Amino acid sequence: MTHAGGKYADFEGLREKAVALRREGLSRRQIRDRLHVDNNDILNRLLEGEPAPDWTKRPRAKDDLRAKARDLRLQGMTYDQIQVELGCSKGSISLWVRDLPKPERRRTAEQASEIARRGWAVTLQRREAERVRTKEATATEVGALSPRELFLVGVGLYWAEGSKSKPHRQQERATFVNSDPDMISVYLAWLHLLGVPPEHLRFHVHIHETADVPAAERYWADLTGATTSAFGKTSIKRHSPKTNRKNTGEGYQGCLVVRVLKSADLYRRIEGWWCGIVGAAKCTDQENRT
Repeated sequence: MTHAGGKYADFEGLREKAVALRREGLSRRQIRDRLHVDNNDILNRLLEGEPAPDWTKRPRAKDDLRAKARDLRLQGMTYDQIQVELGCSKGSISLWVRDLPKPERRRTAEQASEIARRGWAVTLQRREAERVRTKEATATEVGALSPRELFLVGVGLYWAEGSKSKPHRQQERATFVNSDPDMISVYLAWLHLLGVPPEHLRFHVHIHETADVPAAERYWADLTGATTSAFGKTSIKRHSPKTNRKNTGEGYQGCLVVRVLKSADLYRRIEGWWCGIVGAAKCTDQENRT
């Protein structure tokens, strides 16, 4: 088999490697990156007949769960009661037992409301457990980041969350604002990769007046590892008592502004890097469509 530039000329040899990686338990994405296969059609042919590893499959309702739901329905339980008992959604229960007779109503409105509330609480717990399992499983797909991968991640991160020069407001300086400590950590790692010295960084905390301001300042100082002299005056946001804010509580630390001093040249390079990523993505997308 041949391909543009002869990239996939040794198809059988490439398939042998792909199959070996699949049987080791790697996902399609991991195999694609490991073998540098950027064409989905080619990847499909390389892995044809090879089942996906179990950890990549989404969990499905088990037959015994369906059987239990049907048994409980025959005992006279409602959807809400079955939901509390089994922890599955009422949508699934409906599909499993809709051919069975409806039970006779034997509860008051208050009892029905309480059962529904408990059922929803169980559903939320189940969803949270599924979310955690998915998060933990997919986190392992990333592995170690190469310098080039961190470089590309950082460019995209800045262009999504960093300040940008506008035609009506020419401002070429690298300024990044975010409330997510993980975003800040990745951004700082990226600046370190680019060789930005710590003494060229300045930090400012932006936070609501009702928060624990000193605690937030200590939090961001510990996260960044920066000295007190690198932090400017904290900006306090005033608001009306009627303001219905969701970002409150112990986990609220405000936002951190990260500025790079004398960063006009860095900003221009970021702008150029982003243009390069966009152009490369368009070319790759066009290749995958042909």
